[in-house]
Amino acid sequence: MEYISSILNLFSENEKMIYFVILAIFVGIEVIGGVPSILHTPLMSGANAIHGVVIVGAIYVMLNSDPENYVSLALGFLAVLLGTLNVVGGFVVTDRMLEMFKKK
Repeated sequence: MEYISSILNLFSENEKMIYFVILAIFVGIEVIGGVPSILHTPLMSGANAIHGVVIVGAIYVMLNSDPENYVSLALGFLAVLLGTLNVVGGFVVTDRMLEMFKKK
């Protein structure tokens, strides 16, 4: 029961931030939905490359977390792993896209 009250406290303390994130999700969906198909791949590969910031942030959190806090270490490791996959995937998509424009 204590967890539920702490979660409700978290939501009430960060109400504006939660509304901002929800609004950003809707705006992002509308913006990405309006992009023509021909521009979608280069924009998304560039956005995936920006996720390198997630990797740096996850490494920073892991370095500053308590070694006994296995949850934060596991989540940090997962963030590093998924961020790395996203960055590599962005560069692979960009490379494949640029290959289409090379002369044979």
